[in-house]
Amino acid sequence: MSESIDAELVDEQPESFLSPLNHFNINMLTPSWYRNFSVRKLVYSLSVLYLVWMFAKHGVKALLVTEKYIPVVSVIFPTGWSSAVLMLVGVIDLTIACLLLVRNRPWVLLYAGIYPFAPLILSYVATGELELTGKMIIQLVAILALFTAPAEVNFFDNLKQHEAYTAKRNVILGSIILLGPSAVVGIVTVLPDSMDFGILVSFLIFLSFFAAVGLASMFVKQDTTDDYLVAGRGMHPALAALSAVSTWNSGYMFIGFIGFIYLMGYSAIWIGVISTIGQLVAWAWLYKFIQKEGNARGLRSLSSLVAEKAGAPEAKLAAVLSVFFLSIYAAAQLTAGGKALFVMLGWPELIGILIGFVLVVAYCYAGGIRASIWTDAAQSCVMIVGSVILCWVALGNVGGFSGMHQELESQSATLVNFLPTDISLGISLYMLAFFLGGLGVAGQPQVVSRVMTLKSDEDRKQAMIWFFVWQTPFIALMFIVGLASRVLFTDGNFDAELGLPTLAMDTLPALGVGMILASIFAATMSTADSQVLACTAAITDDIKPEWREDHKTTKKVTLYVAAVATIISIAGLYIPGGDSVFTLVVLAVYGLGGVFVPLLIIRWMGYKPDTFHSIVMMISAFTGVILWTILGLGDDVFPSVPGVGSAFAAHLIMCFTRDTSASNPFGRFEISQERRRQFTVAGVVALCFIGVAEASYAMYGPDSDDDSGSNAVAMYQIDGNFSFLEIGSGTEIITDTAQIMASSDSTDITGLNVVGFQITTSHTDNEQPCNFLANTQDDEVGYEGGIGDSIVADSGTQQNLVSEAYFINSTLVGERTTNSKSAIASLLDGGDMGIGTYDFTISVVVNSGGSAICQNGDEDESVDWTVSLITLEYTLTEVKE
Repeated sequence: MSESIDAELVDEQPESFLSPLNHFNINMLTPSWYRNFSVRKLVYSLSVLYLVWMFAKHGVKALLVTEKYIPVVSVIFPTGWSSAVLMLVGVIDLTIACLLLVRNRPWVLLYAGIYPFAPLILSYVATGELELTGKMIIQLVAILALFTAPAEVNFFDNLKQHEAYTAKRNVILGSIILLGPSAVVGIVTVLPDSMDFGILVSFLIFLSFFAAVGLASMFVKQDTTDDYLVAGRGMHPALAALSAVSTWNSGYMFIGFIGFIYLMGYSAIWIGVISTIGQLVAWAWLYKFIQKEGNARGLRSLSSLVAEKAGAPEAKLAAVLSVFFLSIYAAAQLTAGGKALFVMLGWPELIGILIGFVLVVAYCYAGGIRASIWTDAAQSCVMIVGSVILCWVALGNVGGFSGMHQELESQSATLVNFLPTDISLGISLYMLAFFLGGLGVAGQPQVVSRVMTLKSDEDRKQAMIWFFVWQTPFIALMFIVGLASRVLFTDGNFDAELGLPTLAMDTLPALGVGMILASIFAATMSTADSQVLACTAAITDDIKPEWREDHKTTKKVTLYVAAVATIISIAGLYIPGGDSVFTLVVLAVYGLGGVFVPLLIIRWMGYKPDTFHSIVMMISAFTGVILWTILGLGDDVFPSVPGVGSAFAAHLIMCFTRDTSASNPFGRFEISQERRRQFTVAGVVALCFIGVAEASYAMYGPDSDDDSGSNAVAMYQIDGNFSFLEIGSGTEIITDTAQIMASSDSTDITGLNVVGFQITTSHTDNEQPCNFLANTQDDEVGYEGGIGDSIVADSGTQQNLVSEAYFINSTLVGERTTNSKSAIASLLDGGDMGIGTYDFTISVVVNSGGSAICQNGDEDESVDWTVSLITLEYTLTEVKE
């Protein structure tokens, strides 16, 4: 090292894409630093000392809990946390100041240049003041220090030499570092003032973290189609497993599953328990087969596994069906993200869907499946923490488990029964559908692709353990959240699928809401990305195998598939029921499971179906799923049963009737005479068990008719009439303002349901012109007042003014809603809210006209007023569908 070089190089080990962040290590407090001092070292020293001063000054103020910082912190955190948060910030800032002096590395300077924009945004939200210039100076000084750091190899030259940082990537990275913080500030400043900035800022922070994790994958990717679709088959088992959890659940778990629990109550637990058993079977046997075949044959798509060679007719059909169902599935993810943004930020669902499209394409182009896996793993870790906090807070709001149970029981006894009501096709098929749904995880190309990224069977076993250790508590947490949502949100028009984001909005501080929202949004987007990539693999490997190694064409296919999914999602907004995440996911999951799982099972058993055999099985499964859905039978039994059942029925029929199909439907498993007798006995026992289960459910299972009282949940038509009952009136001669009062005690309201009030005023301008040339101006009359928190206000020059205020949700009248009678009554009964004295202030602004030679006389105004109570009589009629 030359005498003028005072930085210790620390990146001589094998380099990763993160190694430039630790390229040098500079200590300015050693005697050697002052030897051979140069202009370069002088510029660096002054730059670093300026940063040290800024961070030390801010850190000390934060540690002292400076009063002007408290509103800034309160934008995201509860006010009670302000002191603790400020002290933590102070410690961090002072630590950065010390690192700048004695252990300065590139990552420290980058942090010092970008971090100040965070308090800048919060300060703008809290005070409306924007001190952008000072923060930009800090950013430029930090970059100057990076340029002039006295390392043997300049930081920026080191980036150029690093194989992960191509010229294109350096331009992107530099643009993000230089322009990104200022761009975020600009976005915040142009948003509407009504926006909850605390939630927005928290959302942007967490979403930026997730996006950065995904986009960072572009620094380790290889520009090959194999790396793009299966990450070079070298993914760590833990990352693959966490990604599989997120991809398998994603928008369905956060949005659709919560909605299902909201509607079903305790009986929804079976979809979690039994489907988990099905998933365990898939991981233990089918995934082992999939990984072995995929590695041996170099396959990258699930559709290639159903044929002996990629591009075969049966593989093409499987790929077409994959694209069909996965496009619907990806659309469901975009819809889920749009719903989350709609609830938490008030943005139209369309905006959320379009933002999702941009992120999906960005993930795909940045790092392919590796970007998706990294993002999934990061958001899974954050979401499990957020779910624990949300669950704990929700239980506190509903009175714990006992309070939640009592509230659910008060709504409907069926909600606290572990058996579902009115299962017309039998409890056995109902439960079997959940098992086949769980087994269907082996038929999900976007999940199977995670298994294909693993190198060995040992990796698969480790990933399986990670998968269930992570998913099981997550299901339990979501189950509790769904039940708590049912207790807290009883409005008959409440969208059940908005339970999780609405609960977060109502119970968590802005930081927690932003974390939950960003986790939901990132999960849905990275899952949609996975499904788009799975479609891409199916198209390029099977539908158009000549594109298999054409990386540029593969990326174009990705763009087109993402666009199609976005169009489906947007179209669903305008089709009744088309924006139901649960419905879309059920159709896609069970459709894919029905198409792929039967073929995978018989191939795992060693059966080798020919092209015709495979195609008939897939068409049978597809037809079964679609017909079942069209006929509306999916309300009782999910389409996994007809899908898988149709495929296996077709398989057995062809084995026994078709000459070119092998006669043994079980492949390598030979069924001896003795084994047949054993199977017969087992079948008889199973049928007996099913018979007992069905008889028990028929005799003892819950029936909605048994809960026909006020707590029974059903669809009701609400009809009603509003009436007006005058409680006060008068005439006031007003020059400025006048106080009027009216009381509900002035009339008999016994037995009446008071749901609101109305105030009316009328006046005729009494201004007299001073001559025939004089003009007149109307006086402005206004009022403000009401009872309790129900206040109305209006003003104007028109003759009559009318205002109404309701204590209930008046829009329910004339509509249909699904809820219990008692819950509807609580929404339509005004109670005592309208009982008492009503106070109003009536004001007059006198406007007088005139002419050039005289002024009209107009000093007051005569105002007539009336205050009336609004009453409601309503009837509830159950709607039988």
